[in-house]
Amino acid sequence: MKAGDRDLRAMRRLIVEGAQHSCEPELLLPPATLDGLRSLLGCDTVSVGVIDSTQRSARPWQDLPAETGDADPDLLAVFFRHYWDCAPCAYPDRSGDLDSVIKISDFYSARQYRDTGMWSEYFAPAGVAHHMTVCLAGAPGRTLRLAAFRDTGRDFTDRDRTILWLLRPHLYQMYRQRRAARSGAADLTQRQRELLRLVAAGHTDRQIGRRLGIAESTVRKHLQHVFERLQVTNRAAAVAAVRDFHEDALPVE
Repeated sequence: MKAGDRDLRAMRRLIVEGAQHSCEPELLLPPATLDGLRSLLGCDTVSVGVIDSTQRSARPWQDLPAETGDADPDLLAVFFRHYWDCAPCAYPDRSGDLDSVIKISDFYSARQYRDTGMWSEYFAPAGVAHHMTVCLAGAPGRTLRLAAFRDTGRDFTDRDRTILWLLRPHLYQMYRQRRAARSGAADLTQRQRELLRLVAAGHTDRQIGRRLGIAESTVRKHLQHVFERLQVTNRAAAVAAVRDFHEDALPVE
């Protein structure tokens, strides 16, 4: 079954409304967009976040419905313990294919999947029966992924796969716009970035001035401009804002 006219109208509405939805910029995507996608795909949960298989991390991450409390580090350790043995999970890293929308059933029969450690120790305890995943951006080893989960019922269909594939570039564009809004670090000049790098290394204004060949008063003036652009009031907050921006960055954008 393929996406029909009704689906296309719903997708267009989701894209237009998502582009206009600027609240909660700390989130990777607008909750309304994820809720619309959940309804469109008929799934129980939608998640988006950065999977770093080299560092064994999943940060930043966003779920709808939102998870309560802090992420369980033991659960994340279970996920990465079975990551490379789980064909659909490791597929983008192993193949370099970041374009395809993949399902469990692309790799396993239902019986085969239930024999995997990922199923028995990670997805089964969470009550997940089916999941479908697409990479929105990144490079093998560090990818921004969006996943849809169903707790019960039938597997995702070709229609569901087509919808997610068509929405992929638009969801990534929303992510980029919100990421830029979360931090003015994207607008810093090369000189301002170099200045903050020296601040982060613990150098004083005088030492920074000597390194950059400018007056100490000029360093303070540059820092004031940086504070205004990042909407912070001190050196520590400025360094933290830029560090958060880069931690959220992807290898390829």
